[in-house]
Amino acid sequence: MVTIKEIAERANVSRTTVSRIINNTGYVSEDAKRRVLKVIEETGYIPSENAKSLRTKKTKVIGVILPKISTETSSRLVSGLDEIFAKEGYQILLANTNLNPEKEIEYLKLLKSRHVDGMILSATNINPPLVEEIYQLKIPFVTVGQPISGLANVLFDDYQASKDMIYYLIKKGYKNIAFIGVTEEDYSVGYLRKLGYLDAMKENQLGVEESWVQTGIFNVDSGYDCMKTIMETSKRTPNAVVAVTDRLAIGASHYIKDKGLSIPTDIAVTGMGASELARHISPPLTTIDFSVEEAGREAASLLLAQIKGENYHETVKTIKYRLLERSSI
Repeated sequence: MVTIKEIAERANVSRTTVSRIINNTGYVSEDAKRRVLKVIEETGYIPSENAKSLRTKKTKVIGVILPKISTETSSRLVSGLDEIFAKEGYQILLANTNLNPEKEIEYLKLLKSRHVDGMILSATNINPPLVEEIYQLKIPFVTVGQPISGLANVLFDDYQASKDMIYYLIKKGYKNIAFIGVTEEDYSVGYLRKLGYLDAMKENQLGVEESWVQTGIFNVDSGYDCMKTIMETSKRTPNAVVAVTDRLAIGASHYIKDKGLSIPTDIAVTGMGASELARHISPPLTTIDFSVEEAGREAASLLLAQIKGENYHETVKTIKYRLLERSSI
């Protein structure tokens, strides 16, 4: 079995230099690195991923940046990613920003320093500093959920899904439809889903009271508070409410029940996201399934294609969705 000492002697370098090259630490001249790698190749020393990465300049590691790792959406996305990456021998390195846009830039730099073969980003929101940092990376890159020009994007049809939900409610006889959203800085969930609601109401000549449209954050308590504001400040009590996430919808449902009202007899409630919890609340929540696992599989496939040298920049893949009708309507 060849040893580090023998590698060093054959390459005419010190054992320290060989160790630095194997572990990718410390400075080594290009000439020394070339000689050591040639000996490693000739002798077959360290037939492992570490040695392979030295020869191919591939680490077989993918960096994945998520807005909140504890959510079901993130879990489903990672499940789809891992299904594809595992088959190709890749490992995933997860980074959790906890909805902090500044951490997205920090993790971009950190993952680049770890020499990942590519990155996948599910961003909190898209802003100029983030986009500029991404463009400077110059490595295979895919975004999920939020569009960035010039990159491979895997997107959900947030606008049309929201419109479809409103049209569905109208078809069921609901006219006074309120809306609970999130900040429009979140282009996909905050802006596009709100726009879908407003356009659908306008196309059906249905008026929208200002108090019917409330902005919350991504949790149940916020949905509760938004529903309370709607009910306490509206001149006309809505007979349906659409929330842009299941958590917000569940919070709204809790408030409605606390007021002694019935779902859907008094007020219908819908969410978006098809979370597991949405199936088990009473009544089960009507929602949109955005096929997040499929988005993960698609993103992984696009990234692997780029790693293999295929040109998939400026690609947009839109994932299909389905409306799941349950007893909340």
